[in-house]
Formats: sequence, C-alpha cells, structure tokens
Amino acid sequence: MSIIKYNNAPNPFQEMEELMKDFPLMKENHLLKSFVPAMDIYETEKDVIVEAPLAGVKIEDIEVSIEKGILSIQGQNKKEHEIDEKNYYRKEIRSGSFFRQITLPTPVVEEKINAEFENGILKITCPKKEKTTAKKISIKIK
Repeated sequence: MSIIKYNNAPNPFQEMEELMKDFPLMKENHLLKSFVPAMDIYETEKDVIVEAPLAGVKIEDIEVSIEKGILSIQGQNKKEHEIDEKNYYRKEIRSGSFFRQITLPTPVVEEKINAEFENGILKITCPKKEKTTAKKISIKIK
C-alpha cells in the first residue's frame, strides 16, 4: 500500500489574494498604470505644509480633499503620445493614475486649507487649529 500525501494546511495568503481581487486598482491591470507620488510633510509655527512633485501633471487632473484629518491627493498623468517603437533602453517616466492619503500629524482648520500648483510642485498649506488650554472650573457642591 502506498502512502498518499495530503496537505490540508490553510493557505496563509488566500484571504489576502481574495481581497486584492476586489481592490479597485487591481482591476483591468490598473496597478501597473498607477503610481504613488512622493511627499514632503513639515510644519511651521502656524501651518502643516505638504509638498508633492507632480511634474507633467496638469492642474485640472489633480484633486485634493480632506476628511477627518486625512488628506487625499489623486489624479492622473496623461501621456500625450507614445512612441510606437518598443525598443526602449529604459522607460522610467510614469503615466497613469495616482492616489495618496496621509493622516496629518496635528489637527488643522479643514475649511481654510489652501493648495497651489507651481513648477510641477503641489503645495498644500493646512492652518493648524489653535491649541486650547485646559481650564480648571470649580463646582460648588450643594
């Protein structure tokens, strides 16, 4: 009688693979056509500043939003024309959609956020909320 090897061990990646199938960027091979822009985040005395280089992206193709302290930047870099010959030595210029979310390090006044786009750099200025100091209030006992 021969021994039949049976492996009933669960696949630790099966659940992740199933979730990734439904992930919007994975559909229709969009993951290969997307990128995540780099960001610099720093703060001054009054503001949190977010800068992202988006060279080649048009201002009308960028969308910036904030919700509950999470800043979202999304858009697309459309390539006007592609060389038909595929004899590239190197192809590093990215085109396609991009999406990036960050949690801001401190509370900001969301209604007063300002975004500027100049020389291929998106600069978002987020005014910090005034810090409230704790007050001690005495309460009379009756």
